[in-house]
Amino acid sequence: MRVKDLPKSDRPRERLMASGAAALADRELLAVLLGSGFRGSSALDLASEVIQRCGDLETLSRSEPHRLLTVPGIGPAKAARVSAAFHLVRRADAWPERERINNTSDLAHACAPLLRDRTQERLVLVVCDIRGRVLRRVVLSEGGADHTTVPIREVITEVLTAGGAMFGLAHNHPGGSLEPSVADLEATTQLLAAAETVGVRLLDHVIIVDEAWRRIPT
Repeated sequence: MRVKDLPKSDRPRERLMASGAAALADRELLAVLLGSGFRGSSALDLASEVIQRCGDLETLSRSEPHRLLTVPGIGPAKAARVSAAFHLVRRADAWPERERINNTSDLAHACAPLLRDRTQERLVLVVCDIRGRVLRRVVLSEGGADHTTVPIREVITEVLTAGGAMFGLAHNHPGGSLEPSVADLEATTQLLAAAETVGVRLLDHVIIVDEAWRRIPT
């Protein structure tokens, strides 16, 4: 049976888009990468044949493109695509470990260099993946000596655009007070609700002054 003859809920590409890559078996992921089958065999059949001939995914990941060409149905385009995909994974694994945010203290230390010694209030957003690895750190707004806005919609948009699963916020109080204002408390409550609505997690919102910091309660 051709992949396009399967119900949409059973097609690898549609399942990946609906449920994420983790929901697919090895041969389904490879079928998405191959894109098409060969002479009456579906992309799923071809993927199974490739894995069977290579022995396992580890061997496949190390296979040179010319070896893949020995599998019937694998031409230069498919062989190059598979080889390139696995090589990208190896490059990603070799990339230096990203900074991680494991707790409120980590968040404060990650934001402090962008907030200390400032004469105006500034808001910093840190976006993390599901493991707490920092994906993006950005100054979102900068206001006066005693106030800066917390743009709720922009915060959530930045998190989703970066592919984040969690995020934290920090802002400074140039006057030196660690006491959260009414606006700080209200903004944190709104952020918590907005995060829950779109399925991401607010790690914390902290106030930073000089060498000290304080978590805003939620």
